[in-house]
Amino acid sequence: MTVLEPRDTDVAPAPISAAAPATRNGGGSVLDREHRALSIGIVSVVLLIAFEATAVGTAMPVAARELDGVSLYAFAFSAYFTTSLFGMVLSGQWSDRSGPLAPLAVGMSCFAAGLLLCGTAGAMWMFILGRAVQGFGGGLVIVALYVVISRAYEEHLRPAMMAAFAAGWVVPSVVGPLASGTITEHLGWRWVFVGIPALVVFPLALALPAIRRTASGPADPAAPVPGWDARRIRLALGISFGAALLQYAGQELRWLSLLPAAVGTALLVPAVRGLLPHGTYRAARGLPSVILLRGVAAGSFIAAESFVPLMLVTQRGLSPTLAGLSLAVGGLTWALGSWVQSRPGTEPYRERLVAWSMVLVALSILAVPTVLIDAVPVWIVAVAWAFGCFGMGIAIASTSVLLLKLSPPEEAGANSAALQISDGLSNVLLLAVGGAAFAALGGGAVGHAVTDGAAGAGSHPTAFAAVFVPMAVVAAVGAWVATRLRAAAR
Repeated sequence: MTVLEPRDTDVAPAPISAAAPATRNGGGSVLDREHRALSIGIVSVVLLIAFEATAVGTAMPVAARELDGVSLYAFAFSAYFTTSLFGMVLSGQWSDRSGPLAPLAVGMSCFAAGLLLCGTAGAMWMFILGRAVQGFGGGLVIVALYVVISRAYEEHLRPAMMAAFAAGWVVPSVVGPLASGTITEHLGWRWVFVGIPALVVFPLALALPAIRRTASGPADPAAPVPGWDARRIRLALGISFGAALLQYAGQELRWLSLLPAAVGTALLVPAVRGLLPHGTYRAARGLPSVILLRGVAAGSFIAAESFVPLMLVTQRGLSPTLAGLSLAVGGLTWALGSWVQSRPGTEPYRERLVAWSMVLVALSILAVPTVLIDAVPVWIVAVAWAFGCFGMGIAIASTSVLLLKLSPPEEAGANSAALQISDGLSNVLLLAVGGAAFAALGGGAVGHAVTDGAAGAGSHPTAFAAVFVPMAVVAAVGAWVATRLRAAAR
């Protein structure tokens, strides 16, 4: 993967350090001799996580049914989410104190241990515990990977690594559900969980020695090692428990749900204010807007995407397989968008490119519910979502690149954690809002269409519109936030 051409220089290269790896001025690539093992190793980690994310969702319904835990099904997802939020904050501090090597190794170990707990669970509560352990490990890993990129790659190589991350999701997004379904059908759902931990060995064996060589230790070895910030740890626990309570409240449209919703909000508000940069929610220029945009883009898109297969099955009569395949091409266009932002010629226009990408995302979300009109062909969804994923590939990768550009090395861990918190928290909040609106307008009745196998059974097109239209508006707001990504002139 070729990036900028090397420039001639008479200056001898600086010695290698954790904070500033030696590379040619403006030259090299993520696959040159210096970076090859590290790049392949950490992309393999992303590939593994992507495969798990796409495969486990297919096996989860069968697992819940066999463990007699369908009533607790949602908690298998919320357990992963809440512990991953805590893992993100912990990993940020840990990486800033002693480097990303330890949190990455511990995170991958917890990720594998959680999968083994799920695969060997004899009861639903043990399965949920496994998902919680897995989520904690995933939170540690994702932030540690950002810190590795910040320390081991020069600024001009980082967009290419973000594009490689996106490319790592392409094959799993297409192959994962099919492979998981085949394994579940012929060998049993447990093998989907038990088999993945064996794949952890290769990326760890490849990545850890390279990380130890290029990105281990504190960012500034001469500076005193900072202590643990107990306040941020408490805030991380608050944001995790607060998010869990809001998820629980969003599942039940009853007056009693107001109590956990109120407690969750009381925990979340001070935690979010303390963990995200000052000015994030008023879109202050620079880093706060970068972190806000990540949440706006991810939350609006994921909340809308969650309802696409359900709409196609219940309103247009597609099989679940065909409904899922309508979104599969998005993995390719997402990677394409991420590749586009990695081209050197786009760097001067990054903020403008991101703004237009969010306009594209908003239009794609708005186009999807047009299939509620019978005269509109269902292939419109696949086309619209392909364009939306292209925009998301640009926006998500660019926010990662801008975050590392605007973060001093000693703050890369904390800021990477803030970016991931914005991403994850917006997902749960916008999903809760969209789900509540969907249920309030009769959307719960559409579940009968799946059982009856007939399009239009329990048809409530207004319920679907109540999800997609607000999410398109949120994405459009993201286009405005994108105009504020450039740091204010000093």
